[in-house]
Amino acid sequence: MSLVRHFIEALSSEKGYSANTCRAYAHDLEEFVSLSAVFLEKNLQDVPVELLDALAIRRHIGYLYKTNTKMSIGRKLSAIRSFFRFLVRQGILDASPAEMIQNPRTESPIPVFLPIDEMFRLLDSVSADSLSGQRDRAILEMLYSAGLRVSELTAMNVHDVDYDQSVIRVCGKGNKQRVTPVGKKALAALKAYRECLARQAGIGFLENGPLFLNLRGGRLTSRSVARILNKWALKCNLSIPVFPHAMRHSFATHLLDSGADLRIVQELLGHKRLSTTQKYTHVSMDKLMETYDKAHPRK
Repeated sequence: MSLVRHFIEALSSEKGYSANTCRAYAHDLEEFVSLSAVFLEKNLQDVPVELLDALAIRRHIGYLYKTNTKMSIGRKLSAIRSFFRFLVRQGILDASPAEMIQNPRTESPIPVFLPIDEMFRLLDSVSADSLSGQRDRAILEMLYSAGLRVSELTAMNVHDVDYDQSVIRVCGKGNKQRVTPVGKKALAALKAYRECLARQAGIGFLENGPLFLNLRGGRLTSRSVARILNKWALKCNLSIPVFPHAMRHSFATHLLDSGADLRIVQELLGHKRLSTTQKYTHVSMDKLMETYDKAHPRK
C-alpha cells in the first residue's frame, strides 16, 4: 500500500526514526492492511483507505489477541494510530478512526537486573586472550558502564570516544545526541580492544569507522551483541537470563540504589520523560522493603 510507504518515509526523513523503528512500523501496518484485505475480500493494493475504519481496527485487534501479548497489541495499535494521524495531516482523511480505540490494559513489567556481585562476575568472566575476547569484554563493560541501549552501542564510531575526558557521544532514539561519562575500566577495555585490532587487523587505532567490528570487519549488529552476551552469561550460571537491555536496567538500578539523583539517571539514560526512569525506583523500593523486613527487629 503506497500510503504506508509514504508514512514510513516521513518517519525516517521528518521525525528521524531509526531504521529498526521504521521496519517495525512497516511490519505492523502491512500486517493490518493485509488482514483487512482478507476480511474485505479484496486484493492488497485495492483496499480503499476509507474502508480501514474503526470496525476494521477492532476486528484486527481481535485477531491479534490469538497470538500476541497485550503489550505487543498496544505497540501495533500505536503504529496504526500514528498512521491515521499522518493521513489526517495530509488531508487524506477528515478524522482518524483509531483515536477512540484504547490500548489493552497492561501492567508495566518490572525491569530485570543483575545483582552487583553477579554483574561483576559476568564482566570478569570474559577471557581477553584473543581479539574477539578483547572485543567482547569491551562490549560488556561499555553496556554496563554507560547504560547504553544495544542500538546505541552498535551505532558508535571511533571518534565518539573521548579518552581524555572519559566521555562518549551517543546517538539515542530519534537521533537525539547526548554526551555521557564512562568508567575507567570500560575505557581501558575499549582501548585494549582497539589497540589489539590495530596490531592484528591493521585497522588504525585513531581511524574513523565503526567502534565495534564483526569478524569480517563490518559493523557489529544488535543481534550479534545479544549472542555475545548470552555466550558469556551462560558460563556464569547467573540467577536470571541476561539480554542486552538487562545491562541497562542493572546500570540504572545500581545507580539509584547507591543514592544517585533520579533526574541525573534520566539524563544518563537519555529518557525523554522522567516517568520512564521512575520505573527503576520501584525496583529500588522493593529492595529497600526486603532489606527492612530482614533487618528490622520488630516486624
